[in-house]
Amino acid sequence: MLNSPNFWFPRSITADSKRLLATRALRGLADGAVSVLLPSYLTAIGFSSLRVGAIVFGTLIGSAALTLWIGLAAHRLGRRRVMLASCALMFATGLGFAVVTAFWPLFIIAVVGTLNPSAGDVSVFLPVEQAALAETVAAGDLTAIFSRYNVAGALTGAIGALASALPAIIAARVHSNMAAAERWGFIAYAALALIAATIYWSLTPAIEAEPLVPGARPLAQSRAIVTRLSALFSLDSFGGGLAIQSLLALWLFRRFQLSIGAAASFFFLTGLLGAFSQLASSWWVARIGRIRTMAYTHIPANLCLMIAGAMPNVGLALTFLFLRASMSSMDVPARQSYVMAVVPPEERAAAASVTNVPRSLASAVAALPAGALLNYSLFGWPLILGGACKLVYDALLLAQFRSITPPDEQ
Repeated sequence: MLNSPNFWFPRSITADSKRLLATRALRGLADGAVSVLLPSYLTAIGFSSLRVGAIVFGTLIGSAALTLWIGLAAHRLGRRRVMLASCALMFATGLGFAVVTAFWPLFIIAVVGTLNPSAGDVSVFLPVEQAALAETVAAGDLTAIFSRYNVAGALTGAIGALASALPAIIAARVHSNMAAAERWGFIAYAALALIAATIYWSLTPAIEAEPLVPGARPLAQSRAIVTRLSALFSLDSFGGGLAIQSLLALWLFRRFQLSIGAAASFFFLTGLLGAFSQLASSWWVARIGRIRTMAYTHIPANLCLMIAGAMPNVGLALTFLFLRASMSSMDVPARQSYVMAVVPPEERAAAASVTNVPRSLASAVAALPAGALLNYSLFGWPLILGGACKLVYDALLLAQFRSITPPDEQ
């Protein structure tokens, strides 16, 4: 089975599919590195937990606004053009964080830039890249291609998290300033944007959607279901935002005095667990459907998150966070393919945007109270509250959408 090409890729995969998997991998590498590097760097230049939370808030709130506009306008601007422009913004963001050290200018760069403090994909690339990817395979292969898409990002994200320790290692070897060494991580982030742009440039016109009828609204047919999904996804993301990777790293740094090297290794391993777990998503979907896969794999993961927050020592906390990582990402391909499957092809970019923007907004809103809670107490309240919110989401998802199945599941 492992030697079969269908294990690694669905039958209907195209060259454009592989290019989009490659760009997702590159962005995962960049995001994995900066999500761990960001709190360490901001702490090194003297920022408090609250200010770190504010920068995280800025990255997410800015991404949400830009993602919404891009998703709704992509059918007019063209998907390839939008992705190239996003690469230019990613390049500028990396250089901005490498050069600027004052809080308010950095906050502005965070708001208008592409920096992602999450282990997952919360960025301006998301709606257009997902909509383009859905055009490259047959409907029956949507979950399979999205699982590979997320695995590509998660694997390289894990490598990026591990690589985030390199500046500290180099600084110690050459007796250099830590903050100065960590700035090179943001320069590398900018360089990866240029590489991604060269791959986007080679995409074919097949990734573009048919233009909407003049005067038609982007979500004319699917507005009701997209609105309901967006409301639920925002609750899930608010819970996730309370324990987003940058703030989870900050909690481990301050609660247990974990070094950035140990944190990098931890997030590398959790990234690997999350990546490989997503390969099982299409198997579960084929047997119990997308909605049940989303909920049934999520519930035990959220219980583990809550238990980790209450643990008295680093060994127990990391154990339950490892258990959480082995289950918490299985819902992602199922969720993405569910949205793509229940809306018409011409509305996919808008649907991806409108369902993901509330996620970014909710994560952004959660980052501020999470930072404030960590400033007030080192107990794992953000993890406990985050897990509770996500459990409520799982229950509501099952209650409202268990009976609504896309055509390929009927």
